[in-house]
Amino acid sequence: MKLLFVGTNPENTGAATHFVALARALSQAGHRVESIVSRQGLIGEGMSAARVPVFPGTFRNAFDLRGYGTVLQRIRRFSPDWLVGNFGKEYWPLIACGRLTGTPVALFRHRNPRMSRLSEYGIPRLAQRFIAVSEFARDAYLHWGVPPDRVHISYNPVDIHEFRPDLSRSMQVRREFGIPDDAIVLGFAGRMHGGKGVTQLMQAANAAMAVEPRLHMLWVGNGPEEHVVHAMAEQGGAAGRHHFTGWRNDTSRYYGAFSFLAFPSVELETFGRVAIEAQACGVPVLGSRIGGVPETLEDGVTGHLLEPGNINAWRDAILAMCDPAVFRRMGVAARVHVMEHFSNAAVARDFEWLLRFGSEPMHHLHHAIP
Repeated sequence: MKLLFVGTNPENTGAATHFVALARALSQAGHRVESIVSRQGLIGEGMSAARVPVFPGTFRNAFDLRGYGTVLQRIRRFSPDWLVGNFGKEYWPLIACGRLTGTPVALFRHRNPRMSRLSEYGIPRLAQRFIAVSEFARDAYLHWGVPPDRVHISYNPVDIHEFRPDLSRSMQVRREFGIPDDAIVLGFAGRMHGGKGVTQLMQAANAAMAVEPRLHMLWVGNGPEEHVVHAMAEQGGAAGRHHFTGWRNDTSRYYGAFSFLAFPSVELETFGRVAIEAQACGVPVLGSRIGGVPETLEDGVTGHLLEPGNINAWRDAILAMCDPAVFRRMGVAARVHVMEHFSNAAVARDFEWLLRFGSEPMHHLHHAIP
């Protein structure tokens, strides 16, 4: 199958990461994949790293004729079986290009905020595939009034060869930040802003550190609340056990240093890519029972789901996970969980089926990779 991915936003977001990961997964599965992307930002860099051919282009808005010209030229030369889009400003242009050339269009929707009334009605009906990234997101689109047969699901894939347990990397990262080899490390990876629950997590972690002297915390990322989190670490009585990396693109290097991961969002998440990346590395997850996060883990087996923002509940769960026998057992189950349900092979197979037949063969959480 020949697939032309069009995503010209120069952004570093979960949606961008998903777009690159899916293109990589389909290429690895033997499909011919090309991309029209911005050379700046995560997508252009990621496509190049995945050895997906990159053709520069941009849509400043839905009326940008240069963007149309780039897409139509590539369709003429590549003759793709499908156009695949990921970003709102490109929905209408891709539908138009598909109509002009007879090329079917698959469009992902990552966000829950409503589109315009025209877009809400037209896009799911005019695109051959309108795809949500979780059951939670699909339910939101059905609530808008989109017909159930027009909304499909395709989860984020994870490269289980890139995201894998690696003891040598784990020890290297711990030594880099002065974390003892026998420490228990709670990890956070992502943007530090209010919706991610970082201040509540800091409160819970400080409370747990007052009880468990072996507990350290490694914060991977940055954001507008970063200075607040740093100040709370200084004032919490265990500043020396909080470690900050700043922004990192190579998150796979850091997951292995975690004993378990916290995903403490207090605002809706359509999915939770960080959770499946960590589990692929053999790291169990404490996640908020909110939005699409529960779809990323198996509660009580690969981690635990907790009430968002409940500091006492998070403190208690952190302390319960400080038992090495617990986090090691759950870590093994977490790796298996991702291999079966979110690996490149599983998601690429299901996405191909979705494009060919218009329906998911079965829910991802009942899959095993071949």
